[in-house]
Amino acid sequence: MKRSRPSDVKAILAERAIRPNRVLGQNFLVDQNILAIILTSAHLARTDTVLEIGPGLGVVTERLLDVAGRVVAVEKDPSLAEYLHDTLGPAVRLQLITADALELDLPALLRDEKITHVVSNLPYSAGTRILMEIMAADARPLRLVVMLQLDVAERLIAAPGSKAYGTATIFTQLYYDVWLRKVVSPTCFYPPPDVRSAIVEFYRRAEPVAQPDNTGCFRDLVRWCFSQRRKQIGHILAHAPQTLAAGTDPAILLQAAGCRPDQRPETIAVREWVALANALYMVRAN
Repeated sequence: MKRSRPSDVKAILAERAIRPNRVLGQNFLVDQNILAIILTSAHLARTDTVLEIGPGLGVVTERLLDVAGRVVAVEKDPSLAEYLHDTLGPAVRLQLITADALELDLPALLRDEKITHVVSNLPYSAGTRILMEIMAADARPLRLVVMLQLDVAERLIAAPGSKAYGTATIFTQLYYDVWLRKVVSPTCFYPPPDVRSAIVEFYRRAEPVAQPDNTGCFRDLVRWCFSQRRKQIGHILAHAPQTLAAGTDPAILLQAAGCRPDQRPETIAVREWVALANALYMVRAN
């Protein structure tokens, strides 16, 4: 069924009495070239099981079914879920879940469905939260190709020392190589969003950049330090609940991680953050 031109989308929405909801990020892809870039970047085969969050009218879903083994699609809007069921529902390789992805146990879904890929036009309001939950899962997919708001994409690919570098960068790049594949104009969607988008590809590293001894300690420390990112790391650690509870000298932790006390959080590389958290965890464990 044609659903990839603005006129097609308008006709379907009118027929179903569906009004695009900006709060839910309902901006439907209407550009075949962008669709082709998404599919090419995904490198899918019949052995793959794909998770798609926010399938909308199924433009991407339909093509995923052409090349992947199975597609698990999660759609929050009941009206769109009903449309997908009516048009794609008979596909035996499609599992359609009507739910808010933020209310699902995504780590369990990734594990139980043996998801190898995530291919999604993620809603702007929830895209980062969804990605961070996937990155925190034990059963991380091999590859993700997602559409995100451009400023979010820039944070995920950022290098140490840049203003965009932050917690999302670190939690992502610990496990994945990340590339920005294409900046996408608002005109590629109906209705056009107010911001530019980007296609981002993630490929899981064979091994993490470094292995946190305790993931909770690592994540808590990174979040605390970036909540005060304008301060120097020595000052931050001297007043951090984690180091105060451990009763340790921050200078010892910084020396173990190869960091200087006058560095600011955005200048510390992923590997150094892991070393810093591991040194702290070792002190606390003893």
